[in-house]
Amino acid sequence: MWKKEDAKPQALPAHGVPQASPSPAAAPSHSTHGHTATSQRDAPAAPPVSSHAAACISQGIRIKGEITGSEDLFVDGPIEGKLNLANGSLTIGPNGTVKADVVAREVIVRGRLEGKIAGRERVQLWSTGQVLGEIQTQRLAIEDGAVLRGKVETGRPIDKATDERSSAAAMAGKSVPAATI
Repeated sequence: MWKKEDAKPQALPAHGVPQASPSPAAAPSHSTHGHTATSQRDAPAAPPVSSHAAACISQGIRIKGEITGSEDLFVDGPIEGKLNLANGSLTIGPNGTVKADVVAREVIVRGRLEGKIAGRERVQLWSTGQVLGEIQTQRLAIEDGAVLRGKVETGRPIDKATDERSSAAAMAGKSVPAATI
């Protein structure tokens, strides 16, 4: 008998977020006179690929060298070298060990990072995170339990031309007696 729930596709709920569809073994089969009939919705659907999905380097992969890109990256294994993700976000997982200079829009450390971090917008250290080196960023968040050993520069970068003009303006406001010879 047909039910209203059977008419809804199982891969997409009403609010539009994809969910894993049940495996064919777990899905109920519909029997018609002793023959098993499977519908197309019972077949496993490939997970949707998002243009914003993070690339992943897992524990079993070891990289030595330079990594560049503009997408998000999740590292949960060992990396040595340089990481340059100009507009991307770097997340170092709890099993990640990175010995590299990092340049990214956002850096999230849940594992261990040794080197210089230049996070254009934000750097976040989770409670399991360890950083040994330098951090330069606009915003820094450190959870209880995180380890940070090194130099930190936060806030907007100081423009040297603006800094010189402000000190020159301050000097102009003061009167300095003329020297007599």
